[in-house]
Amino acid sequence: MQDWALQIAEGNTRALARAATGIENRDPRALAVLRELAPRAGRATVVGITGPPGAGKRTLVDALARTLRQEGRTMGVLAVDPSSRVSGGAILGDRIRMQAHHADPGIFIRSMATRGAVGGLARATGDLALLLDAAGKDFVVIETVGVGQDEIEIAGLAQVTVVVLVPGMGDDVQAIKAGILEIADIYVINKADQPGAQRVEREIGSMLSLAPRADGWQPPVLRTVATEGTGVAELLAAIHECRERHPRESGARRTGAACKIDHLGIAVESLERALAFYEGLLGMKVSGRETVEAEQVRVAMLPVGGGRLELLEPTAPDSAVGRFLAKRGGGLHHVALQVPDLEAAVERLRAAGARLLNEPRAGAGGHIYVFVHPASTGGVLLELIQENQS
Repeated sequence: MQDWALQIAEGNTRALARAATGIENRDPRALAVLRELAPRAGRATVVGITGPPGAGKRTLVDALARTLRQEGRTMGVLAVDPSSRVSGGAILGDRIRMQAHHADPGIFIRSMATRGAVGGLARATGDLALLLDAAGKDFVVIETVGVGQDEIEIAGLAQVTVVVLVPGMGDDVQAIKAGILEIADIYVINKADQPGAQRVEREIGSMLSLAPRADGWQPPVLRTVATEGTGVAELLAAIHECRERHPRESGARRTGAACKIDHLGIAVESLERALAFYEGLLGMKVSGRETVEAEQVRVAMLPVGGGRLELLEPTAPDSAVGRFLAKRGGGLHHVALQVPDLEAAVERLRAAGARLLNEPRAGAGGHIYVFVHPASTGGVLLELIQENQS
């Protein structure tokens, strides 16, 4: 193990901080350290704390940290803030958040600027969650920027998602119901000593009664007063219960749970001869034809099941498909998978040292794609496609 990675594995906070900075800046050396540490990850409980601005998320995370440390557990905190227009860094920053834990070696706190990313997270949040997990933290808590109804990326990253609301929101609960309210594993009504807590609880209960979860989990609705520590122990107990009853990998570890087959690419010498078989004998119908100049290939698309076959005829002998035909003859050229966040997938693959054959770009049908070399996939050329753009 490299010295830098070894220092992190042994609990060196300064080495961990340097790696976090390097990963945010996409420093190849820090990414190499992350690759080396990645096999150690998978033990931490990754918790997302999200909700609208002013809900008291930061205070709740602070109270949760105190409770965890009293239990002897270690914790990493990733606090995502808006970017400063002046410095580009996080507006609130490490220095003014959770000062009571500043000297505690059992808590690592990192403020992250969104750097223009939307969805309540920063682009490197998943990588830093993986880093803290691999560094041996028992809990990794991710506090998002105050979010609205469409900003729900935290649910794909955390194992347990806590949505924090406050009394006095009124119709705001209904306004965001279609978004962050529906991603919660646990609901927290913070500042519950203020008037209106019961109303918020009733509205959440009404929503849950109309749309029960398919997995059978009934998200609890808890009341807290984070400034006093009230209800925090109950919240931690609910997190433990949810984690035990619905174990799942965090998005930092997950690589393919949300992927689905988009198409199979089949290299052919002639589209017309191939279509004589697929259309003439099998009765399949061509849904479209296209020439993809970037790949020097003509494509015929045939829907099948929930995906399609793409017949690929090269327009130049030195194209990728042309070389494939010359070397191997016709046959399966590649497998294409849709992924929900292509940009995040590409970052994870690069961090893991996978060999990418191109930068993300537009292909047949206008979808955005990237190819992964067979050497990194176990022998098959893999195409990753941004979901809902194929």
